Amino acid sequence: MTKEDMVKEAVEEAKAKAEQAAREQAQESEDLEEEAVGTEEAYAQTEDDAAEESEALSEEEAGDEGQDEEKKGRKLFGKKNKKDKKDEKIEELTDRLTRQMAEFDNFRKRTDKEKSQMYEVGAKDIINKILPVVDNFERGLAAVPEEEKKNPILEGMEKVYKQLMTTLEEIGVKPIEAVGQEFNPDFHNAVMHVEDEELGENIIAEEFQKGYTYRDSVVRHSMVKVAN
Repeated sequence: MTKEDMVKEAVEEAKAKAEQAAREQAQESEDLEEEAVGTEEAYAQTEDDAAEESEALSEEEAGDEGQDEEKKGRKLFGKKNKKDKKDEKIEELTDRLTRQMAEFDNFRKRTDKEKSQMYEVGAKDIINKILPVVDNFERGLAAVPEEEKKNPILEGMEKVYKQLMTTLEEIGVKPIEAVGQEFNPDFHNAVMHVEDEELGENIIAEEFQKGYTYRDSVVRHSMVKVAN
């Protein structure tokens, strides 16, 4: 199998895995949306029930307007009356509706957060599967002798590699700076140390494998050699 065939096979395999992960993520998002729709329907039904009960109580209250003059007189002189059933029921329904609105709002926020987390986890998984393809591209292009770099096939491979890197950068994937930088365990993985008087303390002298970040988190640490 030629080098070009190996690269092509690696790209096709990464593409197939990426499509499968995207389908699984889409199904999970659809399930969450169906659950949110069910909650909205229950919330709307609660509002309708509250409106119907309030209307029924209003009609019941209208039938009690023929109370005797003695009770009306007590109200005029400021004597405190017992809260009627209509007001109690309205307060009960209002409280219930307020609680359900708060629960629905919390559910919506939790669902949005879960969707965001699922998207980020799925994206990182796909990126981790694509990075070995990037590594193979870089190794293959670096091994080409200078006199063969004008070969049309190699030029095409280099264009594919540049397009792949541009696409990764557009979605938020960036390489971690290493050589010449101060060692940082949050981004670098030291696999070797070397004494070098020309370099300062904890300065990275060589990079064995590139590291990458996705948005604000590390997808893969850089494997490096640290001086002194």
